Parts: sequence; C-alpha cells; structure tokens
Amino acid sequence: MLPLDDHRFADRLRSAIAGIEATDIALGVSLARAKDHPGVRALASASEVGSWQSLLALSVGTLAFGLASRDRRLAAAGRQMLVSGVLASVVKTSVKRVVHRTRPNVLMDTGRYQKGWLGPNVGPWQSFPSGHSALSVAVARAVGRAYPEVRTPAYAAAAGIVAVQMLRGAHFPSDVVVGSLIGIAAEATADAICGSPRPADPRR
Repeated sequence: MLPLDDHRFADRLRSAIAGIEATDIALGVSLARAKDHPGVRALASASEVGSWQSLLALSVGTLAFGLASRDRRLAAAGRQMLVSGVLASVVKTSVKRVVHRTRPNVLMDTGRYQKGWLGPNVGPWQSFPSGHSALSVAVARAVGRAYPEVRTPAYAAAAGIVAVQMLRGAHFPSDVVVGSLIGIAAEATADAICGSPRPADPRR
C-alpha cells in the first residue's frame, strides 16, 4: 500500500497527464477545424509524398541511380535514406500496434475518442504516432546530412508534411512530435550503422 504522500503524488501526476492530454486534444481539434476546406484537402493530397510508399520509392530510386551512375555520394545518400525510412517505419508501426488512439477527424465527425493498449489495428484508431512525420523527418535528415546545401528545403518540406497532418485532422500535436522524434532517432541510428555520406570537397 502506498504511503499517503505517495498517493497524493500519484494523483497529482495523473491530473497533470490528464491536463496535458486535454490540451493536446483541444489544440488538435482547433487546428483541424479547416480539414474540409478545399485548400487543406489539396495540401493533404500533396503531403502523401511523405507516405512510406512514396519515400521508399524515392529512396530506392536515389540508391539505384547513384549506383548506376557510379556516384558514390548519391548512392550512399540513397542507402541512408532507405535505412532511415525502414527503421522509422518499423518503429512507428510497432508503436501503432501497441497503442491505439482515435484520430482527430474521427473525434470531430463522430464525437468519439478512445485511447488504450492493443486496440483495433485499423486506421481510425492509429493516430499515435504519426507515420508521415516519422518517415519524412528521417528521410529529410538523411538528405540533409549527405547534401548540406539542400538541408533547408529538405527540412522545410518535412516540416510542411508534419504540419499538414494536424490541419487535415489525421493527428494530434503529440502524435506528430513523437513521430518526428522517431524519425530523428531512426536517421541517427542509420548514420551509426551506415556511416554518413561525405559532402563533396569544395577544393576539388
């Protein structure tokens, strides 16, 4: 049995977590109010470049073109993009299968919100974490590491994909934050495994 002080601490901790979650939900719903606007729908369609299918094709294509053209730097970049994306995908998929959470658009359209462990393994209950955020951040960091001269546009593109996930009502803010952290960790792990592709020496 917990001492009284421990019970009070546990109650305060639960209250703080509930408050953070309530703020996260409120912010997510607020950001997604324009989800049915034609402009937001267009952005949502464009953000599918951050899907695992698109980024896998981009990574494999970069690797293949680098090998075919004997461009070692490009091939190394493609390899790191691919490994980063695969790692990010494995982690986000594993978490989604353990944690279920209703997406903001489901909450807004039906008034239903649920979260818990080992829930339905279907899209409407797979808000946490954001896969688009995880993969786009992982691949953007791999690109930026290999080609520092395009780091800013690569990061900006990933940030845009992350933001649209909230505007379209697909994810709450905490979903995209955790997804982005998964992407950062995945790319760092890929760098440790593969080694960074070296930028070209400007003196050559």
